[in-house]
Amino acid sequence: MDLILNTFGTSLNKDNEAFVIHHKDGKQRIPPDGIKSIQISRGAQITSDAVIFAIEKEIEILFLDNAGNPIGRVWSSKYGSVSTIRKGQLEFTFSKEAVNWIKEIICRKIENQQAMLLTFKTENSLQSEGVKKSVQRLEDYRMKIKNLSGDIIPDIAATIRGWEGLSSKIYFNTLNLFIPDIYKFKERSQHPAYDIVNAMLNYGYGLLYGKIEGILIKSGIDPYIGILHRDDYNRPVLVYDIIEKYRIWVDYIVYSLVAQEVVTTELYSVKEDGSYWLEGLGRRIIIQSLNDYLDEQITVRGVPRTRYNHIALFAQELAQTFKTFA
Repeated sequence: MDLILNTFGTSLNKDNEAFVIHHKDGKQRIPPDGIKSIQISRGAQITSDAVIFAIEKEIEILFLDNAGNPIGRVWSSKYGSVSTIRKGQLEFTFSKEAVNWIKEIICRKIENQQAMLLTFKTENSLQSEGVKKSVQRLEDYRMKIKNLSGDIIPDIAATIRGWEGLSSKIYFNTLNLFIPDIYKFKERSQHPAYDIVNAMLNYGYGLLYGKIEGILIKSGIDPYIGILHRDDYNRPVLVYDIIEKYRIWVDYIVYSLVAQEVVTTELYSVKEDGSYWLEGLGRRIIIQSLNDYLDEQITVRGVPRTRYNHIALFAQELAQTFKTFA
């Protein structure tokens, strides 16, 4: 589980061999067993004793901004066989194999988008024709990306970004056909969001960024050495590559919430510039929904694991691939 501190004034300390959360209603003692990470938002506090205890237990600590994106991290020095893997990782980024790897990632993203649209129950011709046309257009872009040729990433980077962006626009425009009228959005908006659906998507993606980054670090991979997203962004750009394969999980969670029409004004606020931001209750709902979803067991390539562990397995396999280039 993840230990979440996102209420102003909440603090985390250590007492003997357990964490203790202090909040306005009292305190709660929590043993470290089973805790994967500690996530701290603005206004909450953690003591040095709690930090050291988390490091000893190999529990990562993330500091999050208001959009759910990790802006700082504390982790154990025991994670990963960093040197060998990172040397190979650098070599991999300039190889033909990297071209094939990113093409596979983006093609999988589009396949996931197609599958998502095909799960919807159409109720009118606009929806049914929209899905049919969009799935075919997505297939066209998927095949274009699959058939792209290049020896190194710069040979295909601009083209693949353009086609991936157009595919996402098609997907979100079609997804919007199935969202209740009160939640429909004009377009995908980020940093900031200008509607509640995009605010929820952005926050969910931010949480998933943090989880993937932690998994990469534990696997000995440098999240700042990207493949399609290059390292001049000064951000964990490899996370932005890998998340493309898993964004659909956040999409499904957010769609499920708005389809039930359970999203109320208590969950978010609207700023003077028209931007939408999740409040404490809204953030807790997305956090809990994502954690529950990642803890569900699914079978991939005949292997039953939780979704979280499937990401970890993918990272471990990627680390082994990097080692062969060292």
